[in-house]
Amino acid sequence: MPTAFVTGGSGFIGGALIERLRAERWDVRALARSQAAEQKVRDRGAVPVPGDLENEAMMREGAKGADVAFHAAAKVEDWGDPDEFQRLNVRGTENVIVACRAAGVRRLVHVGTEAALMAGDPLVNVDESAPLRPDSPALYSSSKAKAEQLVRAANGDRLETVVIRPRFVWGRGDTTLLPAMVELVRAGRFRWVGGGGNLTATTHVDNTVEGLWLAATKAEPGSVYFVTDGEPVVFREFVSRLLETQGVTPPTGSLPTPVARVAAGAAERVWRLLRRPGSPPLTRFAVWISSQECTIVTGRAERELGYRPVTSREQGLAELAS
Repeated sequence: MPTAFVTGGSGFIGGALIERLRAERWDVRALARSQAAEQKVRDRGAVPVPGDLENEAMMREGAKGADVAFHAAAKVEDWGDPDEFQRLNVRGTENVIVACRAAGVRRLVHVGTEAALMAGDPLVNVDESAPLRPDSPALYSSSKAKAEQLVRAANGDRLETVVIRPRFVWGRGDTTLLPAMVELVRAGRFRWVGGGGNLTATTHVDNTVEGLWLAATKAEPGSVYFVTDGEPVVFREFVSRLLETQGVTPPTGSLPTPVARVAAGAAERVWRLLRRPGSPPLTRFAVWISSQECTIVTGRAERELGYRPVTSREQGLAELAS
């Protein structure tokens, strides 16, 4: 029976991945940095490995004997301490690579993101040839770009690496994106930037996991693939339907995009200068995500992996509503 080692197994994508791997009759070990995380991965059928991304020795022990490692752990936020993004997303990824090599893992599958290509401009019909942006002013984007560079550079010398990039991951078990939007609406703080009429790609968590599974079992070493739900949707229409599944009436208020850009830049400068706790009311990354087109071509995954969405948007929305 194959064995997998998973980082981020107590999170949204990692938890769904564990369930899929167990359904495929794989043994799974998952890194867990707290007792609560240990219980979450245990409940999903994995054996917890106490430790975190800074503990290379524990990861090496957990990965020993694994056929495939999946790196799903990351700091997924639009704001925060630059050192923390560097520590978790960059050095943490480097530690995972070192641990996998030392443990003799054959293949490392990295959960990437389209955000690694973002630096302030729309992404229109992009594919895997679009350049990474480690120079992005958004810390999440720059740190994930640097992490992917490390993973791709590590391919070879008895370690195969593959990167899967979903966009706007949603669905059952979401503990971050949808709950945050619901909280903003209920607090009266949600606004559509530029009206929300921009096109966006989305990737249901089941489709994300399908991509990760295909990366582990079919992909050529050194490859990078985008995976999505298929055709893009209008951001406002899709987010409104997500909110409605939670019994929340979508807001009507809008903020002009130029105003939002200026406000976000000013807020970030104030927060940095005065070292204010928490996050600014608006960030540049949030403005990009919510107002700019992000459309993605998935032809490479379709041709080389046989990728097809396994859960449609309608199915995913119905599941959330129920």
